[in-house]
Amino acid sequence: MRGCSKIWKFIEFGLLLFLLLITVSPSNLPAQDVAVGQAVATVMASLTVSAIQDLDFGNILQGVTETVTRTDAARAGIFQITGESASNSEVSMYFQLPNYLWNSTPGSQDRLVIYFQNTDCTIDTTNGTPLAPGGGALVGENPHNLPDTGIGGADGVIRIYLGGSVYPAVDQRAGAYSADIVLTAAYTGD
Repeated sequence: MRGCSKIWKFIEFGLLLFLLLITVSPSNLPAQDVAVGQAVATVMASLTVSAIQDLDFGNILQGVTETVTRTDAARAGIFQITGESASNSEVSMYFQLPNYLWNSTPGSQDRLVIYFQNTDCTIDTTNGTPLAPGGGALVGENPHNLPDTGIGGADGVIRIYLGGSVYPAVDQRAGAYSADIVLTAAYTGD
């Protein structure tokens, strides 16, 4: 009989638990609510960097310095950065500028000194021209230390106009000389 009383106590406990669960159902609990939000981001298009026009010194004479100004529409180097025009679309820019132009013709190898003044650069965010950059352009910038610049206008463009000088020696070898000018650009996030 003692075993039966344990079973009845177990059944009584189960019934009490069942009644407790029924009386404290979710409809009897305090009101609760849930909200769902989202984390969102839009990845901006990557920057495109292009060399639109070479810095072109043309035909030069031995021993005669030749200078191309940043305002020379026909001969100034023109670089373009295209990207997203947004509140955080500031761009960091860096020129890798040569010290020499090279003549790599077999038997005629030589180098020609090239120099960039600290005012040989204009940065235009309005898609202007070397001679007539848009309002707000940064004129006379140092190409060795370009400032971070926001991409401007609906076009999402930065144009850089670059001048420079070459210094041929009096005995400079005749021939074609060239060197790479490399512009690197990246979003800063500012």
